[in-house]
Amino acid sequence: MRILLRPLILCLVMWMAGGSGAWAQDPVFSQFYADPLGLNPALSGVSWAPHIAFNYRNQWTNWAGGTAYETYAASYDQFVEGLNSGFGLSLVSDNQGRGLVKTTGVRGVYAYRVRVEGDFFLQFGLEAGLRQMSYDWDRLIFPDQIDPLNGSVDGNGNTLPTAEQRPKLAQLTYLNVGAGLVAHLPKGYIGFSMRHLNRPAVEVLSNSAQSVDGLPIFFSAHAGWRISLERGNKARNTAFLSPNLLFVKQGAQGQLTGGFYAGLGSFFGGVWYRHAFNNPDALIFSAGVRKGVFKFGYSTDITVSQLAGYRAGWTHEWSLGIFLDQSRSWQEKRRRNRYNNCYELFR
Repeated sequence: MRILLRPLILCLVMWMAGGSGAWAQDPVFSQFYADPLGLNPALSGVSWAPHIAFNYRNQWTNWAGGTAYETYAASYDQFVEGLNSGFGLSLVSDNQGRGLVKTTGVRGVYAYRVRVEGDFFLQFGLEAGLRQMSYDWDRLIFPDQIDPLNGSVDGNGNTLPTAEQRPKLAQLTYLNVGAGLVAHLPKGYIGFSMRHLNRPAVEVLSNSAQSVDGLPIFFSAHAGWRISLERGNKARNTAFLSPNLLFVKQGAQGQLTGGFYAGLGSFFGGVWYRHAFNNPDALIFSAGVRKGVFKFGYSTDITVSQLAGYRAGWTHEWSLGIFLDQSRSWQEKRRRNRYNNCYELFR
């Protein structure tokens, strides 16, 4: 597995040594609906009652012993009716290249809801937090270390030397600010969000002779519609179908994900297709079950790009949501507040 990882490390080094310096692209979960605060700060409090979410993603499991790319996330959010506001806290840890590049962040989230008319709401969200990025210099492989015959090692298996100088800075912490907006419609939603509005300078490997821009703004746009398959009943566990779209872009990288999410009683599932700017990326299949206040989901990404020829393996995601709106007291509040099922995807 070490041999498979070395080309990956080399690509990362060449990418980080470019004119814009080193920065880690924001992770995006295939089960984006199970990580609402990671998608848009304006989604804080859409469940009314306290909501806790846990997410784990393991990407390309055939590389580096199955741990080449791992992402963890945990969040809490709640709507406070007296303030007409949602509050949340989110933690994210992203591990790229089996510890080569690590990013850990914490952010607080606030959202304010405005009723326009009937079941039409606008919700504005803000987020601010700290993020720490670090990399393991000793595992980097530079172009001047590559031998045409032996790769990055000599005949005895020792790593070849490099003329690159070890920088003083291998870790940094920076402020991260974002905002978002969501429109609640009677049977759907549409929203967008932006992260890194302050464009923090996060370069840890860069050429000082070149100008450096800040971290590229992460932009997302998302929309969905709920089609009820049972008439005359707005209960949570009725059958429904929900087509959804998600578009994300950061710097030159971007992707569009579209598909359907469906629920029947306690069970739910979905089928999605993700396309990058220049190539197809993956087919996504998800399934899960609700039991009381718990909602467990699993999804897998099947690579359909040229990367499939390198046997990168599948990508697995697990999610666990705890929705306290299933208690009797919260269900009564939900009925009084005209609970809007357009967010069935996120509940």
